[in-house]
Parts: sequence; structure tokens; C-alpha cells
Amino acid sequence: MTLDRKLGPGYKEIENIYLQEAEEKKLKNNIPLYIVNAGYQDLIRIEFIFSAGAWNQPLPLVAFATNEMLEEGTKKKTASQIAESIDFYGAFLETEAGQNYAYVRLYTLNKHLKTTLPIIEDIIKNAIFPENEFNTFVQNRKQNLLVNEQKVNHVARKKFMELLFGEKHPYGHYVTSVDYDHLKKDYLTDFHNQFYTSDNCKIIVAGKVDQPSLDAIENHFGGTEWKSSNKKSINQNESLKSNNLDNKHLILKQDAVQSAIRIGKILFNKTHPDYLSMKILNTILGGYFGSRLMANIREDKGYTYGINSSIVSLNNVGYFVIGSEVGIDVCSKAVDEIFFEIKRLREEPIPDSELKLVKNYMLGTFLRGIDGPFALADKFKGIMEYGLGYDYYSNFMNTIKNISSDKLNELANNYFQQDSMIELVVGNKKL
Repeated sequence: MTLDRKLGPGYKEIENIYLQEAEEKKLKNNIPLYIVNAGYQDLIRIEFIFSAGAWNQPLPLVAFATNEMLEEGTKKKTASQIAESIDFYGAFLETEAGQNYAYVRLYTLNKHLKTTLPIIEDIIKNAIFPENEFNTFVQNRKQNLLVNEQKVNHVARKKFMELLFGEKHPYGHYVTSVDYDHLKKDYLTDFHNQFYTSDNCKIIVAGKVDQPSLDAIENHFGGTEWKSSNKKSINQNESLKSNNLDNKHLILKQDAVQSAIRIGKILFNKTHPDYLSMKILNTILGGYFGSRLMANIREDKGYTYGINSSIVSLNNVGYFVIGSEVGIDVCSKAVDEIFFEIKRLREEPIPDSELKLVKNYMLGTFLRGIDGPFALADKFKGIMEYGLGYDYYSNFMNTIKNISSDKLNELANNYFQQDSMIELVVGNKKL
């Protein structure tokens, strides 16, 4: 029998998905501890979550720099000693600072937790931000910034956020080398003292979680000696809307070979009743490899190697964005095709075959996204940070299965009007 490669493989519809829920406890000092006990390997991940993102910082870069430099030295250990200790036990330390939260993650074998956890405790509680390391950090980051400023994709990503939210908003500030010049070591120390505290911390532990592991966490982080503070958010009164009244923007780079495109608007986050349905509409438009934008602008027209659209949820708001890089000679045509596909979503019913394919793709993607204890912990974090419950995911499954083409057309007409979109091109294009 000859295989017909023009026919796609068959698929089976997903009926039900079981999602293991996190167990909640509290340490003796009332720090919330969430436990995802799953998996068969003797491996554990402990994630410390602090409300210490850009939303809380007094000046640009303070939250990012504080989080990045946690492992650069403490009252007890130098940066090299910390790195050598973590490496010796085959563990891995990861830090991340986002718009609203800052994270410190430890990956380690269970048998080494008693040795590696004190190192993380020291980093979180006793970071001192040594002067030499601080100066090196600033110098290296400024150099990286100068390199990235030559990349149209980097400039487009940063400038788009500024256009959405405004240059003074914590979500929209475009970092420059001047921000690094204004950064001071004392700002990091003060920010750390204020926000890396017991009353501003949540802990998620995932993996093969046994009682000795929980006892170790209690021993190192449950004590009353870990300071608390009267933390306050710096930027909560900032307006979430940009004062920018222009819809089309061009940042000219004459020597650019490609132009970076960003098109989008302020939207809403995952607490909004239309968020789940809009995730489906976005997937059809540009949220997977078989999307309409990919089929048109990559496969049919050959204008780009890749194009995608996303609905991004932040704690205080959300936004919709389409992004791509195209040749400067086809930039205008690519933008026209993007708006053509958006218009189709508003005016034409979505065929049943396409909608069924997208539904199965999204259910399958969700199923792959809960494979393993760390993925389960990430799914929990995705609702915990918004004050949502696990019914969010059951609602998501029901929305995927039951949404109609008429509903998606209605959403497209409500939220995808062309005159509501900001259009940004970094490179070369006549607007």
C-alpha cells in the first residue's frame, strides 16, 4: 500500500483531561507553601515567588538588577563560592524578574537538598550586592544593550510596549544606557530589604516531595527571624493607557536588511470573561504553525520565516500583539496581508473543519503542557498569581470544546477593529 503524503494523519478527540492539583500548607511563619507531589525521579524544584517585579520598582532596572545579582555574593559566600557549591552537587539555580513577580528556583536531587537549600537561603536572605560585581554587571549589561539596539526585533519589542502603555509606565518604559548610569548599588539593597521578605514570599515545591524535603523547607524558611516589612507598590496608580494618539509608527533604520513588525493593542488579562475565548481566536489567527498568518504570509507569500500572534496576560492588564520580521521590500505588503486576515475573522465564518482542527490542537497542547511535576506546578502558578482556582482550566476545556464560529466572529468584531490597533515598523517602510 502506497502512503499518500498529501493526507494528514488521523487524530482522536480528547474527551477528558485530569489535572493534579497543588496541595496548600503554611509554614510556621505563615508563608504559603504549595506542593505538587508527582513524578518518579528523585528530583525536586523549589520556587520562591516574590511580588518584586518592575511594577514595584522605584526606578527602572532596580527589580531586574536586584534579582540578577542575588547570587553575586552574600555575607558568607562570594559569587564563585556560591557557583562552585551549586555545581558540586549537580544542582541548578535560576533567577527571573518579570513585570510583577521575581523568582528564585532551585533544581536539585532530593538527597542533596539538605546541602543545597542552605545556599539558596543565604542568597535570598543575605545578598549584599558587592561593589565590584555591581560595576561589572552594569558595564556588561550596557554593552549587551548597545548590541541589541542594532537588532530591529529587539527595538520593536521594546518600543511596542512603550507605545502601548506610555514611557513612564512600568510596563512600557524603554530601557536605555542612561538608566544603567543612574542605577546605584544602594537602590538594590533597599529594594531587597523591602521586597525579599517573609511576608512577600510564596513557595511552590514540585517533584518527588517527601517529608524530609518539607521539613528542610520549614527549617530554613519557616522561622520568625526572617524579616518582614511594610512593602508597598510604587506604581499602582500609574495609568494603564498610553497617551499616544497615533496608530502608525516607523523607526527608520536605513541599513536594516529586514523590518520588524509589531501590531496590537491593550486588551485584558486572564481574569476577563472573554479571555479564554480570545485565546482560541488568537490561535486561529497566529497562535500555531498552521495558523492563518503563517499560511498566508509564510507559506503562500513567502514574506517571512515566521509570524505569530499572542494574547499576553499580566497581573494588571493584558495585550494582543502580532510580530514578525520581513524583507524591507515586502514590508508594506506583509502589513496589508496581516490586516486582511484580521478582516476575514470579522467578516467570514470560520469553517467547521478549521475550527475542529484548532480545538484539537489546543486540547493536545494543553495535555502536553501538564506532563510532569514541574509543568503541573507552572499550571498552578498560572492561576495562583491571578487569584484564580482550578475551575479556570475546566472552563478553558469547556470553552474550547463548545465555542462556535458565530461567537468567534463576534469577538473579532468587538476586539479586532483595525483602527484600534497600533502599527509599528522598525526598519524601512513607507507608512
